[in-house]
Parts: sequence; structure tokens; C-alpha cells
Amino acid sequence: MVDITRITERLKNCEQLIHPHRISVAGRLVRVVGLTLEAVGVKAHVGSQCLVETAHGDLIAEVVGFSQDITFLMPEQSLQGVSPGARVVPLSTKARLPLSMDLLGRVVDGVGKPLDGKGPIKASESYQRDSKPINPLSRRAISEPLDVGVRSINSFLTVGIGQRMGLFAGSGVGKSVLLGMMTRGTSADVIVVGLIGERGREVKEFIEEILGEEGRKRSVVVAAPADNSPLMRLKGCETAVQISEYFRDQGLNVLLLIDSVTRYAQAQREIALAVGEPPATKGYPPSVFSKLPQLVERAGNGGDGQGSITAFFTVLTEGDDLQDPIADAARAILDGHIVLSRSLADSGHYPAVDIEGSISRVMPMVTSDEHQQLSRQLRQVYSLYQENKDLISIGAYSRGTDPRIDQAIDLQPVIQFFLQQKTLEVIPYDQSLAQLQEILAAAQAHAQNNQQAQ
Repeated sequence: MVDITRITERLKNCEQLIHPHRISVAGRLVRVVGLTLEAVGVKAHVGSQCLVETAHGDLIAEVVGFSQDITFLMPEQSLQGVSPGARVVPLSTKARLPLSMDLLGRVVDGVGKPLDGKGPIKASESYQRDSKPINPLSRRAISEPLDVGVRSINSFLTVGIGQRMGLFAGSGVGKSVLLGMMTRGTSADVIVVGLIGERGREVKEFIEEILGEEGRKRSVVVAAPADNSPLMRLKGCETAVQISEYFRDQGLNVLLLIDSVTRYAQAQREIALAVGEPPATKGYPPSVFSKLPQLVERAGNGGDGQGSITAFFTVLTEGDDLQDPIADAARAILDGHIVLSRSLADSGHYPAVDIEGSISRVMPMVTSDEHQQLSRQLRQVYSLYQENKDLISIGAYSRGTDPRIDQAIDLQPVIQFFLQQKTLEVIPYDQSLAQLQEILAAAQAHAQNNQQAQ
């Protein structure tokens, strides 16, 4: 008599032995266009990885699309050594990102491999790269301010723990320096910096000069320079976000700095156009505008027992055009924006924060009524001076015509000093608020003296 139970157990044991070594059907390479590989005979889903045989060894590529029997792949490295008819073998295991507290102080590439020469990272956990977003109803509300150590932001554009802010700036206006100031002055537990699409020289400068030794101890830097493939630049941004999610899940408050989200969008544009997606807005295909909110929404407060991710996404405004498609899309999905002015930077005003063109949408939820009133009054004085600046400069305004303008003129040097800050200077939140109160007290005293004089 046949023992069915015994046979079933033996079949299960054989399946367990065979499963890790399951054979995949290999395809072959038929075409290379730019950075896109086209293969036939490959049975792999979008997002999975394949090995492409080259003259210099195996090349890892990711499936980014398909058309009938043709599979489109995007390589992680250079295409040197690729030849017609090369074998393309799907990988049976999904790419996973090694994560642990040992990441602190390290510099990794777009897929989490060390770049700093300090050896492999000991991973306590490994996450799949396609992590699921948090249910929006499970997130905690934003209720506490985050100290970033920058006086102008603490006072006028107060950031809440779990907020997503945009930093809009043209090239050479000082956005990287401002990010470095926040890394040194923030009260967050962990800092994750994603340097996406930047010049290779700037990566080392940011780590050694702007971030500094103290800032690096509690930071993780993900670097995907401009000479990396579009896939690596895309993965670099997503890797930085996923590392932040790991620390958030450990109950820590994370400050995430992505420089820049524009390079992320440009990388997605290169990939999408290469696989045949039609351009929509100024050369950007629709997938770019669907990926941006998917990236941004992964930041924010976690659920009960989790920490938070307060994120700053820099947006490169080409030609200082705030109506650029990426800038416009980012402004709509973020919780506020900080605009850096080129005219202020050219005049030696650093950080070049344009408080008139910037806003923090959660500031009313994380600050007191007194703080909001102080900020509003000083902003009004500053704006009044800017409105009449041309008349004042050419001598067309006569003192005594409008007491409010007289007050704005007298307080202008004090306000300018308040809005500026040295690169290595850290001004805590409480100190920023105290200095703001001093300026308003001086403004009130000035107004009383004018009334008595009249």
C-alpha cells in the first residue's frame, strides 16, 4: 500500500531544496539605444533585476518596461563590453537594502553600497525597495516645531516635526550651504542626506566642509553624482527615503535632505522617454508627475510608536523660473516652500531667504499666537520697505510723509542683520524667538517716540 503522507513530505522536502536554485529562462540582447537595453525571451516583471553578460563581467540592469516580446532594461553601470546577442538572465530574488544603526556616519551609493572605504555595512534588517506607504489616517498630526538652527527659518517659516518643505533656488544661490547649516543646528536625532545628480566634487565638499565631522556622526549620506546612470540617480533618491523610513520605524526623528528633487525628475524623464513614453509638459512625461507625490508622501510623521521624517526637498529653478513644471508640481504637493533669492545672494545677504516669497503651511499649528503675531508684524514692516525701496533709494520719499515708512527705514538695518547668519553659526529656536521679540519691542518704542515728537 502506498503511503501518501510519506510521499507528500518527501516532495515538499525536494521542493525546498530546489526552490532557491530555481532555473530562470535566459533571454538575449537584440538592441542598445542610448542607455536602454532591449532583450527578447526574458520573462521578468517590471522592477525586477537581470544579469547581462558583458566582456567585463556581469552587468546588473532593471526591467523598466516592455512592448510585446521586447523587454526594456536600464543598467546600473556603464555599458562598456555589451555585445549583440548577450545573455540576459532574470534574477529570482528581489533587490533588498541592508539597514542598521551602523549606517550612521557612512556614505553609500544609490543602491546602498559603501563609498567611503570603511568596509561593508552590518545589516540587522533588509527591506525590499518597494516599501508600502503608511495609511494617511494612521499618521500623527504635526504639532511640534523642529529647531533647524537658522534664525530666519525658525522665526518666520517655522518647520514642524514631520513637515515636507521645498527649498527653491537657482544654481549658485547657496542651497547646499543652507542645508549644511540645518544639519549642524537641527534638533533631529538622525540626518539623512541624498545628493542626487550633483557634481562629484560637491559631494566630497559637502561631506568634509559643509557637513563637518560632528554633523557626520549622526548622518547618512547617499550620493548618486551626475555621472551615474539615470537608474542610479532615481534609486539614490528612493534609497535615501527608505533609509529615513528605517530610522523612523526605530522611533527616531529624522531630518531628510534631498538635493535635488529636480535631478530625480530628470532621471525619471530620461528613463521614460527611452522606453517610448510621450512627453507632456515641457518634455516631462506624465510618469514624472505621478512619481513626485509618491516620493514626497513617504516622508512625514509615522504612526503610534514610530518617529518622524521632516523632509527638505530642494528644487532647482532653472533660470530662476518658479513656474518651471517641476517647481510648480512640487509647490502643490509640499507643506510649504522656502525661496532663495538671487538678488539677495548677489548683494552678500546669506542665507538668501526671501521671506516675502516663502511660506510654511503648518506654522500656525506648531507656534503660539504671540509668535505668529510677532512674525506677521515684522514681515509687514519688511514688505513695506521693499514696496517703497525704489522711492527711498532715489530720494523721492521725504521723511515725515508716512510714519510707517519712517519706521520701516529705521528698522531696516536691524531686520537685515536679523535675517543674516554666519555659515557656522547655530541659533536655537528659543533664541531666535527672543531676538524677534527684541526687534518688535524696538519697533514699538520707535513708534511711541514718533508720536511724542508730533
